[in-house]
Amino acid sequence: MNGYYYSVNDYYKELFGHKVYKISLNAGMSCPNRDGRIGTGGCIFCSEGGSGDFASSSLLSVKNQIDYGIEKISKKYAGDSYIAYFQAFTNTYAPVDRLKKIFTEAIQDNRICGLSIATRPDCLEDDKIELLAELNRIKPVWIELGLQTINETTARYIRRGYPLAVFEDAVARLNAVDIPVVVHVIVGLPGENANDNLACAKYLSHLNINGVKIQLLHILKNTDLADEFRAGKFQTLSMEAYVDLVVSCIGALSPDIVIHRLTGDGPSNQLISPLWSRAKRSVLNCIHHELKTRGIYQGCFLKEQG
Repeated sequence: MNGYYYSVNDYYKELFGHKVYKISLNAGMSCPNRDGRIGTGGCIFCSEGGSGDFASSSLLSVKNQIDYGIEKISKKYAGDSYIAYFQAFTNTYAPVDRLKKIFTEAIQDNRICGLSIATRPDCLEDDKIELLAELNRIKPVWIELGLQTINETTARYIRRGYPLAVFEDAVARLNAVDIPVVVHVIVGLPGENANDNLACAKYLSHLNINGVKIQLLHILKNTDLADEFRAGKFQTLSMEAYVDLVVSCIGALSPDIVIHRLTGDGPSNQLISPLWSRAKRSVLNCIHHELKTRGIYQGCFLKEQG
């Protein structure tokens, strides 16, 4: 471990024995919050790409998308082991036969060492969990759930489309078949403060989850959130405020929880605010520096370690 938190790089090295990279894929699925089943506008912050702005085209086969992804990162990674990351929109929002075809094509690729599947907790019917369990017996499978917040008022504002009880049920059913869960949370949501973020971190620490992805709130073009921002209804966080919140959340998380992300990437051609987030390396350096300065280790203070 890096001394302050259980990083995803450390986790993957323990699991696979070496560094691995994720390849973002697009399975060509929609979302019940877009196609009318729940709503039509999507979550208030969601871009036109459904959080899959860095994935390749869904018109390509899974194999061709993997080829494309490997070529993109070949200059910085000389290995031959990758995680297929189904990132865009809701990746279990299709009949189970279609899901089996798509996920099997990825998992049978010799270059792929595991699957990471981003989805909604209300799109995990029993037959889909059974399929995921079957795939997990072949190679590791992670399910990434977009929780964003435990504050039900905020959840309604961002149009999440499901109550917290649905999330808890999905986690329990995934736990029952030993599928690790990674939870997405957003720091900087309108109307929330440090107490909300810390409450979320403490709540997650009492769940049986594998990891957390901490995401800075990005304001992206052509989203309803961008309209709210331009109307002056809220402000985005400064880098100093974001760093302070993330460091506090790390201190509140159980040390067994893997930190899969500490900030996030907003496509530069779509990002409205905060513009400082473009300097991702600087943000990460500031977080690490603050952790060291405050003596915080995930779940406690370093000085309490003896």
